[in-house]
Amino acid sequence: MLLRSPAPIADRATPLDAATVPDPVPAAGELLVRVSACGVCRTDLDIVEGRLVPPRYPVIPGHQVVGTVAALGAVTKGFTVGDRVGIAWIHSACGECAFCRAGLENLCAKFVSTGCDAAGGYAELTTVPAVFAHRIPDAISDARAAPLLCAGAIGWRSLRLTDLANGEPLGLTGFGASAHLVLPFARHRFPRSKVFVFARSEKERAFAKELGADWAGATEDTPPEPLAAIIDTTPAWKPVVEALAKLRPGGRLVVNAIRKEPGDQAELLRLDYATHLWMEREIKTTANVTRADVREALVAAAAIGLEPTVEELPLARANEALASFRTSGAIRGAKVLRILPQASGQR
Repeated sequence: MLLRSPAPIADRATPLDAATVPDPVPAAGELLVRVSACGVCRTDLDIVEGRLVPPRYPVIPGHQVVGTVAALGAVTKGFTVGDRVGIAWIHSACGECAFCRAGLENLCAKFVSTGCDAAGGYAELTTVPAVFAHRIPDAISDARAAPLLCAGAIGWRSLRLTDLANGEPLGLTGFGASAHLVLPFARHRFPRSKVFVFARSEKERAFAKELGADWAGATEDTPPEPLAAIIDTTPAWKPVVEALAKLRPGGRLVVNAIRKEPGDQAELLRLDYATHLWMEREIKTTANVTRADVREALVAAAAIGLEPTVEELPLARANEALASFRTSGAIRGAKVLRILPQASGQR
């Protein structure tokens, strides 16, 4: 599925075109991956609508990729044909800069993103440097592994960035693909902490309670107690402003987004220093993910038996899957495109 040029999805019902392109050839050190499933992420919508601009068009989106190794490039080590692997948003980084040496490859100036800078997983075949591929635990199916590669990994990173202590209350704004994974991860990492969810639709709030949230309310609602940390997983500014007012002194808001949409930017004018920022409240943003984030999220998911809630659609319905982000309550968990059948012998 090719994106030839960006445009608001409301203006063009089918921004992605089905196309046949030459099979990619793995370079030295790369894997050729036969894709079985690819998660659909709001960042894909950012690319389709032009908030995130790839270096060239057309581009094949998709960065939550699961498949099997079909071939190895020259001098490629660590994998064999038939191995089941995942490809995340981090397609590569330089490995040499100060950020990479410090374990912050997500901040590398030469960071390459899957499905934006490099061809992604809305296709039958794709390539990835072997050192940036991830083994998928046998206990997790292809479709359920896909959202763990981005929604899960960035959620895992966001949890770490909250600097939360076990027993301190945590808030989540929005309850889609990422937040529905953050909730069980939070239960795993901070078993004594209560989790409070803010979501605009009743369906999302009910889903949060179904998965074990201690409380769920609308974006404007006041939680039972001030929160030590909040993770914002929405594309909007209103939840950011509302969340800051719900933090206790010294609390931290972690914004889990690569881009925010401009539609409600006027909400930022409501920021009041005394109400939203004073008493050492702070905002921390996430930027991409590291390979460690992805590995740790996959290991944790397998350890706690986490099975993301997914809806599978065929690749040909990619446009429909992207459009669902524009309908409140239309996404329960994550949407995953089925590219090829499940790998033999796997769940």
